[in-house]
Amino acid sequence: MPPTTSLAERLTRPAEREGQGSPFARYIAAAAVIAAIVLVGILLFGGGGYTVSAVFPNAGQLVTGNNVDIGGRPVGSVTDISLTPDGQALVKMSLSEQTPLHEGSSAVIRATSLSGIANRYVSIQPGPSNRLAIKSGHRIATSRTTSPVDLDQLFNTLDPKTRSGLQQIIKGSAQQYAGKSRQAGQALHFLNPALSTSSRLTREVVVNEASFRAFVADTAKTVRAIAERSGDLTNLVSNANTTMRSIGDENVALSQALGLLPGTLRNANTTFVNLRSTLDDLDQLVNASKPATRRLAPFLRVLRPLVADARPTIHDLRVLIHKAGPDNDLIDLTAKMPRLAKLTDSVFPRVIKSLVKSQPVIEFARPYTPDLAGWFTKFGEGAANYDANGHYARIEPIFNEFSFASNVLTPQPLSNRLSALQTGKGKRCPGGAMQPTPDHSAPYREPQTTCDPSASPSP
Repeated sequence: MPPTTSLAERLTRPAEREGQGSPFARYIAAAAVIAAIVLVGILLFGGGGYTVSAVFPNAGQLVTGNNVDIGGRPVGSVTDISLTPDGQALVKMSLSEQTPLHEGSSAVIRATSLSGIANRYVSIQPGPSNRLAIKSGHRIATSRTTSPVDLDQLFNTLDPKTRSGLQQIIKGSAQQYAGKSRQAGQALHFLNPALSTSSRLTREVVVNEASFRAFVADTAKTVRAIAERSGDLTNLVSNANTTMRSIGDENVALSQALGLLPGTLRNANTTFVNLRSTLDDLDQLVNASKPATRRLAPFLRVLRPLVADARPTIHDLRVLIHKAGPDNDLIDLTAKMPRLAKLTDSVFPRVIKSLVKSQPVIEFARPYTPDLAGWFTKFGEGAANYDANGHYARIEPIFNEFSFASNVLTPQPLSNRLSALQTGKGKRCPGGAMQPTPDHSAPYREPQTTCDPSASPSP
């Protein structure tokens, strides 16, 4: 079996070795070489696909063709470097379309090593994937870009005055750590977790930039509000200082209180344990009270005006109960009650006996109250008229000559005209001189009496 050959070997080796003299193989080989060159150019220069620009304070010896990395992996190259109208460096980068960026992305110019001058590359930190994707041609502002700092720039800052200050810092640090190297070593031992934690905190802050900005804005408002109340803050600090000084003056009592605190806490622990079961029982009461509580809110809204109107009454009641001065309030009266009780021990029994004896008299006179009141009110009217001789009273005798029924006056016989004045007839009950009251309390008919309630005037 003849040995097999690959397609590339068949396309690239001369026609003499294949035993064929046709130029078709040479054309295919040339086309393959041209296609490979075009493919390499697209991979190297990006083919004008996904482009992003970044504005840096300075290009930092960055040149066209330098790599663009994301997470240490090359994803494109620098295609152009120009100046913005304000003199900053505008770096245009061509990236692979498989690596789209999102809002919040940042760019940093870094050096691959210290051995070269133009060995720079652009490192891009992508924004959060939950943010909107950046379209081709987007420009990253200077607020999210960082230019490198060359050693020459660092050395130029070390002028004689700066070096003298740095020497003093070093000497002061030596004096500070003299004899405390062990403690400094322990501090450095715990510095690593503190730095790593701070790094994670900073990373979270940078990722959630919107929340961080809101936090800074709220903090600024808080500090501004505190600054506006600087006088109150000063008084707070001074009062706190006075409070702490007073606590320091009572250090003996404070020590005794701290000594009693463990026992108090033990008793409180037992109380809280018992309180837990009480709260469980109280849940049933709370659940049963919830329906009534919902209806209580409208009642409290209606009650609020009453409470506001009751303030003067409560104030007067407070003054009535307690007022400055002797013998002028309810407290002073209550204090004198025992003395009054001694005086009434002998007076009240006699008063009760008098009231009991006057009860029959009051019962007898009570039914005649309307008649007595009518006499008082009508007596003056009966003698109110007067003439040249003075006041006079009119007297009208009644002989019952007519009877009135159905709006008709009917003459009565002579034998019936004085019937109402005969003994035992027409006897009015107590209170019968007035018209009957609406509550029927008058005329009053006592038991076992012969009075006639119908003899009262008609209403």
